[in-house]
Order: sequence, then C-alpha cells, then structure tokens
Amino acid sequence: MLVEFSQQLTVTPVPNIPGMFLLTLPVHGDNRGWFKENWQREKMIALGLPDFGPVQNNISFNDKTGTTRGIHAEPWDKYISVATGKIFGAWVDLREGESFGQTFTAELDAASAIFVPRGVGNSYQTLEDNTAYVYLVNDHWSADKQAEYTFLNLADETAAIQWPIPLADAELSAKDEAHPRLADVTPMANAARKYLVLGGNGQLGRALRTALTEEQAVFTTRAELDIEQRDASQPNSLESWNLSEYAAIINAAAYTAVDAAETAEGRVAAWSGNAEAVARLAKACAGAGVPLVHVSTDYVYDGAASGEQAENGHYAPLGVYGQSKAAGELAVSMLEKHYIVRTSWVIGDGKNFVETMKSLAGRGIAPAVVSDQVGRLTFAEDLAAAILHLVSTNAPYGIYNVSNDGEPWSWADVARVAFESVGVSGDAVSDVTTEEYFAGKEAAPRPLNSTFDLSKIKSTGFTPRDQRDALKSYLNG
Repeated sequence: MLVEFSQQLTVTPVPNIPGMFLLTLPVHGDNRGWFKENWQREKMIALGLPDFGPVQNNISFNDKTGTTRGIHAEPWDKYISVATGKIFGAWVDLREGESFGQTFTAELDAASAIFVPRGVGNSYQTLEDNTAYVYLVNDHWSADKQAEYTFLNLADETAAIQWPIPLADAELSAKDEAHPRLADVTPMANAARKYLVLGGNGQLGRALRTALTEEQAVFTTRAELDIEQRDASQPNSLESWNLSEYAAIINAAAYTAVDAAETAEGRVAAWSGNAEAVARLAKACAGAGVPLVHVSTDYVYDGAASGEQAENGHYAPLGVYGQSKAAGELAVSMLEKHYIVRTSWVIGDGKNFVETMKSLAGRGIAPAVVSDQVGRLTFAEDLAAAILHLVSTNAPYGIYNVSNDGEPWSWADVARVAFESVGVSGDAVSDVTTEEYFAGKEAAPRPLNSTFDLSKIKSTGFTPRDQRDALKSYLNG
C-alpha cells in the first residue's frame, strides 16, 4: 500500500527565534517501507535555508518512549531530523540579544526537520520506542569545545516547556537535571566566524589588516600557514588548520616574481606556489565547505585584444607567471564556493611603481617608462574593499575583474603624475615601447592591454574609485 507522508518540501522561518527554520520533507512509501531526501542542499538553500556547510553527521538512538535529552546550546549550527520514531522537540534561544529566552516546540517525525542556529539550546523527548534522532553539524566535535557549550535546566519555569510526558516520569540524566535556570545562564556570545587571510604581510594583506579587526579575521604568513607545505605533521601545513571554522579563506599569497619565473628555478617556484599549492588549497576548502577567494592577475591574458577585457575571455598567458596563475584559476574554478578576483597594476603599502618613480624624481633621475602598456591602477585598499564586499553580501560565486575605474592610461602617464607630486616636471619622463625597454634583458613578456571590463563587479553594488582620484589621494598621504 502506497503511503505519502508529504508531497512538498517547505522551509519556514520560526517567527520568534531568528535564524531557525522548520522543514517539511517529502516522504514516499510503499509496501516495502519509505524513502526521503533527508538533506538536499540545492533545493533547501533555494527555499531559504542557510548554506551552513555540514562536516559531521551524528545519530542518537533512544530505545524507550520518554527518553529526554537537553537543553544544550553548542557553538555550531545543527540540522535535525528523525530517521525512525517521533520526538517532541523544544528549543530555547540562549544567545545574547533580544530573543534570549524565547522558546519554540514542535513534533518531528520522518516527514519533518529543523535547522537550529549556533547558540540555540536544543532538547527533545521521544514519543515512540526505537527513535533515531539524526543531526548534521558544521564543525567537528571535540572534547575541548564542550567548554563553549551553554546549558539550561529542562524544568526551567521561565521557558515553561510543556513536556508531553512529565519529567518525573521520563528517562533523563542527572546531569541534565542539574543545569542552571534561565536567570543564571550566561548567554552565548554572537561570535561571527572570522575570515582566514593567507599572505597577510603582502600589499593586499596589509590593506585587509587595515580594513578588518582581530575579531573579524586571522592573518597568516608562511610561518603560520604554508600551502606549499606537504608534510602534514608540520604546524604550518594545511592539514593543521580546521578551515571549516572560518567564514571564507582569502588567498592573498602568490609567487609574483614575473621575470624570475622565466628561469629554471623560478619556473618551479611559480608552478609550485601559484598552481600546485592553490589546487591543494581548493581541495581543502571543498572538503571544509568553506568559500575560497583567490586573487589572480591580468597576466592570464596576452593583452592583444582592444578595449576592455571581460571575465569570459580565453586564457592566453604570455609567460610562466601568467601560465601558473591561469592553472591556479582553473583549480579554484572547480570549487563550488569560489571567488576568483582578477586584478592589475596593484599599488599598496610598501615598494610599488609609484614609490619607485617618486624616488627617481627625488634623485634627479629622468627615466624612460613604457608607454604602450595600457590599463588601470588597482589600489590595494580598493581591492580589499571589493573582496570584502563580495563575501559579505553573498554575491554570486565566479570570476570578477577588479581594478580602479576611469580612462585607461600607460605606465608613463602614471610616472609623470608621480614626478609632479614631488615638484618635478613630468617632462623628465620619456616614452619607450615595451620592446625597446626590454631589449637585451632577461624579462617575461607583458600584456600590452590590461584594461578590465568592470561591469560585473559593479552589478553587485560595488563602485570602484576613479584611478586618478585614487592616485591623487594616495600621493596626498
């Protein structure tokens, strides 16, 4: 005989506890039993369930009706369902904030589930023998994390849970009976997950340090986290970090010695840092279910096209550096949750082209600067702002061009502005072609047109500054 418990998947917010959702699940039965999709990420997210990235699946089997467990609030999100049997569930918000102490109850069977956010106390009472209670969580359990739990007494008068089976007649543990009343509970802090930034001392890394607080991000150098480290026993290896603890991984680290990459030694280093290690990082992020932001470059193109280069152009790197970065992009693109941020002509804190030109001007040197390479500057603070905009607004995953905006210009044009900023005439800068400049030198080929189409990043609500205004601001300190 065919049994239909439910025909439609629904996801309904719980009105009095923010971030909590009650689900109905289609369950299809016949003379053999029944079948259901207990967790279906794509469908459920489309209906509004958070993409919480579960990493562990637990089952609690209860052989007796009246078994009662809780009330425990753990430092992770939970997706709860019932494999067999039936429960009366009770949830109390134990997070700091206006909803602290709010209670919600519901019966769950095979045709229902509930999403419980971090810090909401969870408890249940079985209504049938042989009840299997199943829950997915987005962090791995460890004994050390138990110190972060928050507990509430099952019989708390303020929560006033109407247990179907009186607690005096129920099966429960002495430990659960001894938990504090609501008036004595210390609310769980609403700690948002942090970003993990690789390459924390580079130009972009330093800009991100300025934009984010210690409560918002963890910054690493190769000493703390080296994605090229293949020895899993080392403390700076990928395997030593629980990436699932972070809101997103921002990879601001790279091998950037463009000319050195053309040497035998540099070629190995470029491919190791920009391709092989990035592939390992992408795989680790996929396993942890965490988004990866990967910073790439205009060098993945040959710069032969006229006008602005869109994100969907074909790879055509001219040198080893560009080839290794293109390979890294391909690895990251296999990851579902990814942002590939292509940028060009980066100017940030530390040694950069503008500072070099100012130094030459101050020493009375009149340089020849290439005038046939055209593009836009990208100030590191604007690049950092664009990245944080993407991850904080949950913009669609994919590839984004990011630079400052405005009319494209050449390196020679930028050099003249830098000279004039220190009181030296821009006429001291002479034009030279790329071919002339690198004649007789061991150098990597450069794209002549690095001008990006910025319409995609703009469509997300981010407006890049005009590069001339940004340069003026930079030169004015």
